[in-house]
Amino acid sequence: MRAQVLERPGPVATGEPMRLRDVPDPAPGAGELLLRVAACAVCRTDLQLVEGDLPAHRLPTIPGHQVVGRVEAVGAGVAGWSPGDRAAVGWLAGTCGTCAACRAGRENLCREARFTAWDRDGGFAERMTVRADVALAVPDGFDDLDAAPLLCGGVIGYRSLLVSGIRPGGRLGLYGFGASALLAIQVARHWGCEVHVATRSPRERARALELGAASVGGYDDPPPAPLDAAVTFAPVGSVVVAALRALERGGTVAINAIHLDGIPAFPYDDLWWERGLRSVANSTVADARAFLALAAEIPVRTAIDVRPLAEGADALRRLATGAGEGTAVLVP
Repeated sequence: MRAQVLERPGPVATGEPMRLRDVPDPAPGAGELLLRVAACAVCRTDLQLVEGDLPAHRLPTIPGHQVVGRVEAVGAGVAGWSPGDRAAVGWLAGTCGTCAACRAGRENLCREARFTAWDRDGGFAERMTVRADVALAVPDGFDDLDAAPLLCGGVIGYRSLLVSGIRPGGRLGLYGFGASALLAIQVARHWGCEVHVATRSPRERARALELGAASVGGYDDPPPAPLDAAVTFAPVGSVVVAALRALERGGTVAINAIHLDGIPAFPYDDLWWERGLRSVANSTVADARAFLALAAEIPVRTAIDVRPLAEGADALRRLATGAGEGTAVLVP
């Protein structure tokens, strides 16, 4: 089969760390599904893996962790899935299932957790395998192309809203307005929240207003009134501090980033009055199922840029420079 293979991380602007290769077809092991990939959305985490911001867990590897496909074969011991079923794959590739975190439904914190494209091959390919216990059913209301961007950016954005503690009708700040925030604002508006968006991009500000933002501005511009909660999507520590300063007493900033450049020093007064900072670490299978059901109910809409698998490296370059319109979705 053909796949985009990362052999050695490096900058996408000046090199080709990921290349299209012929590789052996995978086969499902016990408890696994073999999928024929129909669509795989490109995520900023893919860029961070390819460029080495996230240290490689295995090389070579196939990136891609927002995958929709059809089941071609099922491994031994699999129940509930059959050839021909539509299945989706997200960031979480598997957990131990027995630790305290897993038993409490917090498998995103499992120390033995494994992640798609980081610990096992992902979906920038014609086929891939996935553990059946983390594979997801896709609501009928979404086609393959529109469902793919929901599987990481949408799910982690939903979890970020939960971690922030925002309640229906509350005043919410979104700092950064890329693919994940574009989906999160639709959930927040569905909950009746008053949403204020901070971003440097004039194009993103216009898009936020179209989606119902009450105000837009730059990262250091204070919102019209203190925020009950905020989510930061930009992987920049100074943005976290700006969001913290915009909070009402008792509010929380949820940091939606797997990689952050560091948080600069700030006065304790910015944190006092029981304001809080919380990181958002991965997501659970329950998060993914709940978000997909809610996304179908709203319904959440995605903006996509469909590209052939062969243009995977170019899609990452466009993501790095902000040149793309919508989330790139690779189609074998």
